[in-house]
Amino acid sequence: MAGSPTARRRRLSIELKKLREKSALTCAQVGEALDWSGSKVNRMETGSGRVQPSDIDALCRFYGTSDELRDFLKSLARQAKTRGWWQVHGAGVPEWFNIYIGLEQDASTIRQYQCELIPGLMQIGAYARELHTTGAHMSAQDIDRAVRVRLERQAMLTGPDAPDTWFIVNEAAVRNVIGDRSLMRDQLERVLDAAELPSVTVQVLAFDSGTYPATGSFTMLGFPAREDPELVYRDGITDAVYLEGEHHVREYARAFDGLRAAALSPQRSAQLIKSVLKEYAG
Repeated sequence: MAGSPTARRRRLSIELKKLREKSALTCAQVGEALDWSGSKVNRMETGSGRVQPSDIDALCRFYGTSDELRDFLKSLARQAKTRGWWQVHGAGVPEWFNIYIGLEQDASTIRQYQCELIPGLMQIGAYARELHTTGAHMSAQDIDRAVRVRLERQAMLTGPDAPDTWFIVNEAAVRNVIGDRSLMRDQLERVLDAAELPSVTVQVLAFDSGTYPATGSFTMLGFPAREDPELVYRDGITDAVYLEGEHHVREYARAFDGLRAAALSPQRSAQLIKSVLKEYAG
């Protein structure tokens, strides 16, 4: 079965929660029936705890599932234990971002709005390094690892199963000089190159776009399996928030549509970026 370990862990959690809710039981009731704590059941359903094959066997016997579903859930549990390629870089990638990368690797659609910076999937190494050097207390080795992971993530945009990716970037991110003007020329040229990829759309939210949803930066990830619901991701300096409820996803999708309508068309966006490039060349 394809998919990252993080995505498989999430799918397993979703399936276990569906089984319990179908039985109209609480986590505490399931835990009591199996001589577990209710918190153990909750951890399994939120992906915050490891699920052993013996746990799957016990739950499937209790819920009365088919052998096929039991085997499927055990397969998910096994795959959830493997390590993703990005996890070998240690402290260069914080744990809360490890989770995001795992989900991103499995996404079929990516919708992202960035109000301050060029999206990570379009950053050049020098730009990413400048951000990590300035914004975090990291060793030189960990900065190298973080930059390497960021660049390796970008391979997904040119792969055979590239996700349908739509970036909306505030004009502030285009004009904000990270490093120096020479670096920004290279960075904006990279954005123009990315915009030419068949799976990528880039729009700029110009300063004169008028009123638009004030949301701050966010990312929406969609997945190929209908059983894996779309989610919203927002990060900060030390942590991240994952929003999966239908209300959250619906409201952020509405906000993204509002941003998309307010932003310049992809063609006019490219023209604006090219005009800024000329300014940096002067």
